[in-house]
Amino acid sequence: MPDVGACLWVVPGGHIPFPSNGPEPEFTGFDQICVLNATDRRADVELHLYYEDAEPVGPYALPVDARRVRHVRVNDLIDPEAVRLDRPYGALLRSPVPVVVQFLRQDTRLPGAVALAATMAYPA
Repeated sequence: MPDVGACLWVVPGGHIPFPSNGPEPEFTGFDQICVLNATDRRADVELHLYYEDAEPVGPYALPVDARRVRHVRVNDLIDPEAVRLDRPYGALLRSPVPVVVQFLRQDTRLPGAVALAATMAYPA
């Protein structure tokens, strides 16, 4: 795979509204970010979180070895600051090599933790 330089991804997080005629579902689950590095170089991914009513927080370091995948639960991100899960947020990821990013929301009330929402991002 050619080295195309640094790449940038933006994914939604926190509160994700669904079209509905009734009340929005209550989420009792967790958000997860998955990063696939299919290159021959380590991806030192940096994650920054953006909020509606607060300054961005980051970077959160997410190293992903060459030809590997990394799954990170958002509520496990505590350095430099615990993620504020009670408010809407968005995530900005930066990587020195092309990676594929997937954002998942899973509902833990259901057997097998069925994914309710997913967003994919990859470099063009």
